[in-house]
Amino acid sequence: MRSRTAISAATLLFLAATPALAEARLEVRYRASLTPLADIKGIEIGKAAIIVNLTDDGYAAAGSAKVTGLARLVSKGEGSAASRGNFVNGRVSPLTYTSTSETDKKSEEIRISLADNTVTQFAVSPPTPPADDRVPVTEDNRKGVVDPMSAAIISVPGNGDMLAHDSCNRTVSIFDGRQRYDLVFSYERTETAKDVKGYSGPMLVCRVDYRPIAGHRASRLQVKYMEDNKNIFVWLAPVAGTRVLFPIRVSIATLVGVAVVEAETFSATASDQQAASPPAR
Repeated sequence: MRSRTAISAATLLFLAATPALAEARLEVRYRASLTPLADIKGIEIGKAAIIVNLTDDGYAAAGSAKVTGLARLVSKGEGSAASRGNFVNGRVSPLTYTSTSETDKKSEEIRISLADNTVTQFAVSPPTPPADDRVPVTEDNRKGVVDPMSAAIISVPGNGDMLAHDSCNRTVSIFDGRQRYDLVFSYERTETAKDVKGYSGPMLVCRVDYRPIAGHRASRLQVKYMEDNKNIFVWLAPVAGTRVLFPIRVSIATLVGVAVVEAETFSATASDQQAASPPAR
């Protein structure tokens, strides 16, 4: 399965709703693995790190990722992304998003500017190649959206239980520069975190449905597989001192096995510093 399809779906690491209601700095380091067959331990394929700074008014997030382990024998790759924005009327309102990636075969850079959850300007290099089966992205498709990184910030309104079932139930519309798609989240179950440095409490487990809207190639097997995939899940943990949930684990069934991205460390501290892209070690 192509990495772009998996990443697009995995962007399930992402959505938002209301203000953070506190100032905090979250640092998360992830390990990515692939389990090709049942009863076999996952093979490490990557590392990632994200820093998010939250205030009552807005947020700044930055992250990096790279291919590691045996996967480096097949392909070398690394990338980074950053986003900043405001909280407006109980929702995330991104201002800017940038991402860069480099593999053995190509380099890519994406820049997006937004206002009122509408894309005002974007640039993609290299441009998306034309294809007869590619669904065109219209101007309307770029309205009411968030970027992939902003979508990871999940705030919960009120003073109630942040881990209530309803915290899962939401739809996020994402534009990543090339494609527009929806991720539909629904409550699955509640679990307790284990073996995560910095967090050992309960987690919401949400099922995620991937719905391609535009920019995808409609006849592709990978797209149809992900659209029908009923084995995409995200685990959400609360950020201490805030009303924010953030992904601590993601699991996606792919055509070549189950891909899992899980936190090795999940640390939140009071802070008003700006996010700087951390190295994925």
